[in-house]
Amino acid sequence: MTSTTDSLYLWPDGAPGALGDGSEDRPRLTPFLPTGDGPFAAVVVCPGGGYGGRAPHEGAPVAQWLNTLGVAAFVLDYRVAPYRYPVPQNDARRAMRLVRAHAEAWRVDAGRVGILGFSAGGHLATSTATLFDFGDPAAVDPIERQPSRPDALIACYPVISSGPFGHFGSFQNLLGDPPPAELLQALSLETRVTAQTPPSFLWSTSDDGAVPVENSLFFAQALHAHGVPYALHIYPSGPHGLGLAEGHPAGAWTRNCAEWLAEIGFRVP
Repeated sequence: MTSTTDSLYLWPDGAPGALGDGSEDRPRLTPFLPTGDGPFAAVVVCPGGGYGGRAPHEGAPVAQWLNTLGVAAFVLDYRVAPYRYPVPQNDARRAMRLVRAHAEAWRVDAGRVGILGFSAGGHLATSTATLFDFGDPAAVDPIERQPSRPDALIACYPVISSGPFGHFGSFQNLLGDPPPAELLQALSLETRVTAQTPPSFLWSTSDDGAVPVENSLFFAQALHAHGVPYALHIYPSGPHGLGLAEGHPAGAWTRNCAEWLAEIGFRVP
C-alpha cells in the first residue's frame, strides 16, 4: 500500500537561479510513502528526458514499485533546459537534504537515503553520488546543514560519459551548445568516482541505441578500481527508455535490484 502526500517545493520562497515563477521554475519533490511505522529506507527518483524533460513513466510508477518493497520514494521534478549546469545538480542535492530534514515526519531513516535515475536522470543521480558534500553546519537554513551524499545509487541505462560513447544531446541541454570542453570533462562521471562513492546498482541493455552500454561499463570499472561495492546487470536486448520494463525480459532488473537493496540493508528480504 502507498500513501502520496502533496508535493513540496525544494525552495518554498523561490529557487536559486530561477528564470521565472512558473511550474518549470519551481523544482519540487513528491513523496510516496509505504504504509506502516517505519523507519523506512528512502530513494529519490530522477526521471530521464535528456535534461530537456522528465519522462512520466520513470517517475510515479517507479516510486510505487519501490513502495511495494517497503521503501519510501520521492519523485524529483528537477529543472531542465533552458536551465544549465549546475542547476539540476543543485536541485538533486537539495532533494537529498530535504528528505533527511523531514525524516521523522516521513518515517524515513536519514542514514538510508539513496537516489535512482534513468538515462539523463541517471547522470543526475550519478553526479549526486560523486559530487556531494556533507552539509554546512553553519547554514542559516537547517535543510542546508544536511548531507547531500546518497547512501546508495541506482543508475538505469544512465548517461555517464561525455566521451565517444556519450549522449551528446543530454550534454548540450545541460551545458549549452557547444558545451565547454572543461565542463564536458568534469561531468564525465566515470572520472569522478572515489572510495566515498556509495554502493551502486547499474543496468543497461547491450544494444541500447541511444545511450551505449559502455556508459554503465565505464562507471562499473571505475567503481571496481576504487573498491566501491556494485552490482552490474547487462541484459541482452532492449530499447532505450524501458522504465520498469514490465513484460520485457529486461524487466528482470526490478527483481535484481530488489535483491540488491536487501543485501545492502535498504529493505527486508
